[in-house]
Amino acid sequence: MQAMIDEVDQLLEDVGFDPDSSVLTHRQAQVLALRERDISQADIAAELGTSRANVSSIESSARENLRKARETVAFAEALRAPVRIRVPEGTDLYDVPELVYEACDDAGVKVDYTAPDLMKSVSDAAGAAVEGRQVSRPLVVGVTSDGMVRVRHRDQDVE
Repeated sequence: MQAMIDEVDQLLEDVGFDPDSSVLTHRQAQVLALRERDISQADIAAELGTSRANVSSIESSARENLRKARETVAFAEALRAPVRIRVPEGTDLYDVPELVYEACDDAGVKVDYTAPDLMKSVSDAAGAAVEGRQVSRPLVVGVTSDGMVRVRHRDQDVE
């Protein structure tokens, strides 16, 4: 198992992991890398000389830190998006592409999505804020200057 830890540390070095500039500690990165290799928490704990509960806590904290980092990036992208469309609760998902296309045309931003692809992208990103064809919670659809669509809603669960 020590060989696996050494291999993971080499991987972290190879990919440029720097705990001083990362949202993860070195230990969190190690645990995630080992878990991605399907190493059990109990085996990791034995190798690291700690408890399985501690490894579980480290993994949980790491995943939460990653979720927060993704949310922060999505928030920053939404702030920079030159196009933002408010989609009110009750809007039919089939009406969203026209709202997006019109706003993008007005702003001179090109969107590389067909209407069905755009509806799917919005629905997938909105999660529980879209039920069937109905927007069940208000959304903000942002389009970046390079045409990427970002969906935000209160109680953000996914991006």
